[in-house]
Amino acid sequence: MGEELEKTEFTKEDFREFDRRLREEADLLEVWFSKHRFSETGASGGFELEACLVDEHFQPAPKNHEFLKALNNPFVVHELSLFNIEFNGKPEMLRGKALSRLHKGLQKTWDDARKTADDMGLKILMIGILPTLKNRDLCPENMSFAKRFKAINKQILSLRKGKPIEFNLKLNDGIHTVHTDVMLEAAATSFQIHLKVKPHNGIRYYNASKMASAALVGVAANSPYLFGRNLWAETRIPLFERAVSVGKWDYCERVTFGVRYIENSLFGVFQANRQRYPVLLPRLFDDPPQKMRHTKLHNGTIWRWTRPILGEEADGTPHLRIEQRVIPAGPTIIDQIATSAFFFGMVEMLVQEMPDLVWDIPFYEARDNFYQAARHGLDAQVVWKEGHYVLKDLILEVLLPMAKKGLRKLGIDKADCENYLDIIEARTKSGQNGATWQRAYMKKCGNDLEALCAAYYENQEKGNPVHTWPV
Repeated sequence: MGEELEKTEFTKEDFREFDRRLREEADLLEVWFSKHRFSETGASGGFELEACLVDEHFQPAPKNHEFLKALNNPFVVHELSLFNIEFNGKPEMLRGKALSRLHKGLQKTWDDARKTADDMGLKILMIGILPTLKNRDLCPENMSFAKRFKAINKQILSLRKGKPIEFNLKLNDGIHTVHTDVMLEAAATSFQIHLKVKPHNGIRYYNASKMASAALVGVAANSPYLFGRNLWAETRIPLFERAVSVGKWDYCERVTFGVRYIENSLFGVFQANRQRYPVLLPRLFDDPPQKMRHTKLHNGTIWRWTRPILGEEADGTPHLRIEQRVIPAGPTIIDQIATSAFFFGMVEMLVQEMPDLVWDIPFYEARDNFYQAARHGLDAQVVWKEGHYVLKDLILEVLLPMAKKGLRKLGIDKADCENYLDIIEARTKSGQNGATWQRAYMKKCGNDLEALCAAYYENQEKGNPVHTWPV
């Protein structure tokens, strides 16, 4: 959940003072890393889920302000557009029936939200990109009332010196569109997984999360259409990268897979934040440096696909989390918990092969695998330890068995492991994730986007995993 602001206009002095406080906090943060001041409690997992509000015709409904007021749940909050909302899950220690508890918690919040939506004549869709969305829906008038978003929009455009944001893809139908604001971002909704890690293994989990990104995107792809055009299996990836691009070199793009693995300390990521990324939101806090308020705010405006997060325990002890941001929203709650299980287990075992694995899977291969998976989903051609695979085969032969071992190592209940990873296995074997189902249904319904969304919603509400959905 992002920090709300008291204002959207900032002075040069605000930026200077914010930078001074960033430096002060960075000095303290470096001490924390060198002196091992972070929590050593076991792994825990959580999530954020973004979703779309739609009307009876499955058109975006810009009513999140009224909806959130009626729902009155602090764990469901605004997103960039008036037709987006975000669900925040309660973290669970990754042992026993943790996956079932995550599932139950999200289901309860979702059911409450759905009832509120029903009362308002609305529906909620969890989907990477809403197929019925039109270019004209992504306008400043549909930006959420939260001052944070308006300030981000203003600062991104300032860094671009007013130059419009162009989005151009050539695969399949292809698309070219131009925007004079950051509202393209509102088209992309995600399921973001958080994993709390012990600091001595932070680098390994961070690098392992990057290696795992291609498999996660491929197995969970759910964003094939934008403005009615058939594009990438996970079009959300290039869309988000362009939506907040500042138009400069790779080292300072706000959404990025990165340029290398981390070698020495996760502190280097926070150091790079301050050195390479201009401040967008120079809100000043009165809290002491130990709270890291300015560091957290700045980090929250750099949307790496894999992002380190500073948090704290109930007693105030700081902790480290890895946020995996590559996964789209949907198609169902059980699908998303299954993908989470795949991530938690796979990364746990990849970490065991560190540091040798960074040589076996060079960064450029992990990056290329990621974008191939975003383009082609489970059919992507990838490289893994010098072997060439179709991603579907790599998951079934290597990564899924690895995930099963990883969940057992974490102490996850056997029934939970089987329940959720069996879904990943069936989804992969069938080849039917959200993206392939949408494409198949579009062929059946004659490219009727409303019919597509209606069928998607019906299946979503039944709650069955996407590999079982009829076309």
